[in-house]
Amino acid sequence: MLRDPANQVSRRAITLWLLESLTWFVFVVGGSILVAYWLSGWSPIDGWPVWLLPIVVTLLMLPGVIVEPLWRFAVHRWEFSDDVVYARSGWLSREWVFVPVSRIQTVDKAQGWFERLLRLATVEIRTASHAGSSTIKGLDFTVAAQLAADLAHRARELRDDAT
Repeated sequence: MLRDPANQVSRRAITLWLLESLTWFVFVVGGSILVAYWLSGWSPIDGWPVWLLPIVVTLLMLPGVIVEPLWRFAVHRWEFSDDVVYARSGWLSREWVFVPVSRIQTVDKAQGWFERLLRLATVEIRTASHAGSSTIKGLDFTVAAQLAADLAHRARELRDDAT
């Protein structure tokens, strides 16, 4: 059985994931309102309550909007040792990734709009193999910057030792 990686992401990641969920929620519910409006002029079944569509969509999506950020925070963890980066992510399905530091080709730090607003960042670790790459989302900006610098430095050291 795999042990949990040692480090949690920032608590502000809960807010990040809530904002992302709410954005999708607004688009999907708004779309269902537009569909209901379009269907209200044309109903194949007389008396079909077309305006139930946005209500049903809202009721189906709302629990996920509330639960997802908390669940993701409980799951997302990461750890960096001398020779491997270990990350666990997901919420409906789980992914455990071990990235050997010696295989790292690039380390990037990225920020989306919501991340910048919340002083969070994402560290993207890339290897030659897509399967060996990893993304650690929801890190405090200073932690992400330090992790990216440490990973790049350690990967460079390991490549120099191999030559």
